Amino acid sequence: MIKTTDLENQIIELLEGKKYKELKEIISTINPYDLAALFEDLPEKNIILLFRLLPKDLAAETFVEMNPEHQKTLIESFSDVELKEVIDELYIDDMVYLIEEMPANVVKRILKNSSEYDRKIINQILNYPQDSAGSIMTTEFVSLRSDMTIADAIKRIRQIGLDSETFDTCYVTDNVNHLIGYITIRTIILSDDNSKIEDLMETNVISVNTHDDQEEVAHLFGKYDLTVLPVVDNDNRLVGIVTVDDAWDVLEKETTEDIELMAAITPSDTPYLKKTIFEIWRSRMPWLLLLMISATFTGLIITRFEDALKAYVVLTAYIPMLMDTGGNSGSQSSVTIIRGLSLNEIEFGDILKVLWKESRVAMLCGITLAVVNFAKLMVFDKVGFGVAVVVNLTLLLTVIIAKMVGSTLPMLAKKIGFDPAVMASPFITTIVDAISLILYFAITGMILGL
Repeated sequence: MIKTTDLENQIIELLEGKKYKELKEIISTINPYDLAALFEDLPEKNIILLFRLLPKDLAAETFVEMNPEHQKTLIESFSDVELKEVIDELYIDDMVYLIEEMPANVVKRILKNSSEYDRKIINQILNYPQDSAGSIMTTEFVSLRSDMTIADAIKRIRQIGLDSETFDTCYVTDNVNHLIGYITIRTIILSDDNSKIEDLMETNVISVNTHDDQEEVAHLFGKYDLTVLPVVDNDNRLVGIVTVDDAWDVLEKETTEDIELMAAITPSDTPYLKKTIFEIWRSRMPWLLLLMISATFTGLIITRFEDALKAYVVLTAYIPMLMDTGGNSGSQSSVTIIRGLSLNEIEFGDILKVLWKESRVAMLCGITLAVVNFAKLMVFDKVGFGVAVVVNLTLLLTVIIAKMVGSTLPMLAKKIGFDPAVMASPFITTIVDAISLILYFAITGMILGL
């Protein structure tokens, strides 16, 4: 196998030598994804030339894998004839994605060179709610009638299979397009030509509605080990399918969004190296400002109890440890619950079960940390017994409360319609910091009499 850098050098060398025949032979054997990756590092003029050397079907597959910036460059360089050739090879879901990513002037040109039927279907899909099953489905699939014979089914697959995104699974509908079953291509091939579809099809069909959330749809692929899912409207009429590659894209996108939200960054579809400094600043700054302002409450709490700190200066040394331990404890719980929510392992109705489990975990963690820290304070730090009790009692209560807060806030956020990932480390830490300080000074007042 030729390394990517060696392949790039070889292609550039052939381009410079204008050896287009050899070049075409080489690039025609490369996977579309690898070709798109290869184009990333080439000059614009070379990308255009190489793309025009590709066979029609490979060119379309490569085009789908390219980033929007390069797609836009190619579209602007295409004649209307070339653009129509590429568009005709694209599946509807890829067309929709392309239109969503392109500026208005490019979209206008794409639609101008699309067929009337494609424009109608594209508009239909674009009218579905964002992030719904309808917005990611394709309408290019094979449907069969229950009264067909296997011979009829094979004939139909040969007629429309080439223009379908997949026909590994064919869905069976009645005469008004209601979904009533499915049959696999394996069953079709291995069955007698005169057998009826209705006698061989499976009637227990797992389907999704056009308005179902795309993330929930994507999880069904893993849950039921599927490669394709039928999409129906409110009357159970088959209107499209979602394929496993689309589900994978959804999961990748949703996971990236969750990670960015958990780090207090506004989600973006643009790759990091493609972002400008201003774009990165804009995605991070609002959250940092919000967290900075909310963190001033901890400063106000410390100022409020300034006299207690003057009387027992040693108490100041343990504030960072208490706040950090509380924040870390809350983050552990919040990340666990957020992941459980995203995988549909946890629902809001499980909140009491979660609280009961987390409370016991928190108690064990808190006691372990308090015992170890008490020994440290008495043996190494040599503080007074009263100070050690204050610090470790606060530590125990902080861990318990932090885990309660960390486990419930994401569930409450999802219940009221927010992304649970928002309630991750930064927010949990800010809330727990304030709570731990209030506890610290309240316990100090009770035990040390300040």
